Amino acid sequence: MAKFATNNFSLKRLVDNSYKAIDQGVYETKQLFTHDTISLREAITLCAHAPLVTEIKFSSPSQGKIRSKTAPAKIAKTMIDSGAIGISVLTQPLLFDGSIEYLATIRKALPRIPVLMKDVTVSTLQIDAGKKVGADCVLLIKSIFDKNLAEDGMEKLLQHAKNRGLEVLVEVHSEQEFGEVLKAKHDLVGINNRNLDNLQVDIANTEKLLKRYNKGKSIIISESGISGPKDIQYLKSAGADAFLVGTSIMQTPDIGAKISELYYAL
Repeated sequence: MAKFATNNFSLKRLVDNSYKAIDQGVYETKQLFTHDTISLREAITLCAHAPLVTEIKFSSPSQGKIRSKTAPAKIAKTMIDSGAIGISVLTQPLLFDGSIEYLATIRKALPRIPVLMKDVTVSTLQIDAGKKVGADCVLLIKSIFDKNLAEDGMEKLLQHAKNRGLEVLVEVHSEQEFGEVLKAKHDLVGINNRNLDNLQVDIANTEKLLKRYNKGKSIIISESGISGPKDIQYLKSAGADAFLVGTSIMQTPDIGAKISELYYAL
């Protein structure tokens, strides 16, 4: 997969690919699991060291191919055995080489671990698919809804997810988005250090937003650009509660050693 130039990328491209995947029937699946939701929030609060949500991601628009598409469940098990408290699974197929089938195989292999369905969610159909294949939590990107790019408003999709028994990670990037999400008192808030309109990463974005607002009782997950123990220590000192790490882990030959290094950073 070729990398996209950062100056001609846009959030709308991510959204358009979600609609394309929906039209192709990617999210049409039968009920595979009916387990009680395993709380990602609880797993974060109970973690003794650095709460890592590690990501199964084989490709991305910014990096192109990251890792060969092999044995997602085996990779996920190594992640958990090495200290991760939860698994994020890219399920968007057209830009990330993801699959809801990967999530299903990981759910089967790790029945007691919280699993986040990481997708560009624009429809309740995707949320329903996540529930059917064993997700515990789904991602909603606030800017998609602010730009009216989804089928319905964020509150409607968020409530739909909660009605299905799922937790919701609401992702923000800007100060305005963060302020609005905190005002709504969402339980799980992700601060993306990557600007989805140009794919540029600034790890200091987490600190900038947390300096601007009191996070209250929200659990803050810092996302993107995390590669080493110093990043974990810096983000923790800035006020982040947990860390979503994908590319730097999936790129390394020894996934277990990399996760242990990050886990024991705190």
